[in-house]
Amino acid sequence: MAAGSPSFIFLAILIAIVVIVGGVGAGLLYEYNHPKLPSVPTTVQVGDNVTVDYIGVLGSGSEEGKVFDTSIQSVAYDNATWPKALEYTLRNSTGYTPLPVSVGPDVPAAGYNVSGVTYGAVVPGFWEGMLGLAVNQTRWITVTPSLGYGQLKSSCLVTTPLNESLPTVATVAPANLQADFPGATAVAGATFVDASYGWTDVVLSANASAIVVQREPYLGETSRPSGWAMVVTSITSSTISLRSELTPASDGTILGTITNGSVCSSTSFLVWNVSLAAGTFQENFNNEVVGETLLFQVTIRSILPP
Repeated sequence: MAAGSPSFIFLAILIAIVVIVGGVGAGLLYEYNHPKLPSVPTTVQVGDNVTVDYIGVLGSGSEEGKVFDTSIQSVAYDNATWPKALEYTLRNSTGYTPLPVSVGPDVPAAGYNVSGVTYGAVVPGFWEGMLGLAVNQTRWITVTPSLGYGQLKSSCLVTTPLNESLPTVATVAPANLQADFPGATAVAGATFVDASYGWTDVVLSANASAIVVQREPYLGETSRPSGWAMVVTSITSSTISLRSELTPASDGTILGTITNGSVCSSTSFLVWNVSLAAGTFQENFNNEVVGETLLFQVTIRSILPP
């Protein structure tokens, strides 16, 4: 068979080029008229491990609007813009980092360790409020007590008399001297400042079996043994009487402390339910977030799907 003529070969090549170019052009035209949909960002879902920055604000009660916790250092030190609740505690400078959270209802108490990071459990209202957020998205979450830290525990409320009486003269065993009168010296005639009340005490006598201490406040003297004013209203040879300056307006605004033991694993309490008629108030050893609605500003920093 004779070889094809050069003109026929050239025509075939030309047709092939036109077909290829036409196909490419049609493809480009299709892509132009039918752009790809933007990819949907990954959002927080149950089972994810996420890191989140947050600002926790009390949304009810006497401290409404005050920050009780945050992961953001600038917020922690800004008391003008973000006033702090009574039990707020500053961390060291390395303690302000996004919180690792395992999202869902069945997270074990120890959390999940992923690549050396422990993603822990949080209250239901917190993780539920993060659902659907993408990285760097921010949202305010409202967490009611039922989805937060629960209602007040009555076992953590201690009813206490408003006013107080102390013996003018106290006798203590030498082994108990520092516990009862810190800073006292077991020497007759020695004086020292009462660690709880701030007035002067004097050691009347001291021997191997007993130390006798006399409290010596002056009438009308004000002290703050638990964080609020107590005024000396009477002094006799046997009794010192003090009147509390607490009022119903003090409810939830004063943080007191105890020096002996603890209640509900706490040595601090909120002044609660001051009743002038009953002459009592309650020492509320519940944490200040218990029984309150909480507001969280959350910002997702990373999402690690399961």
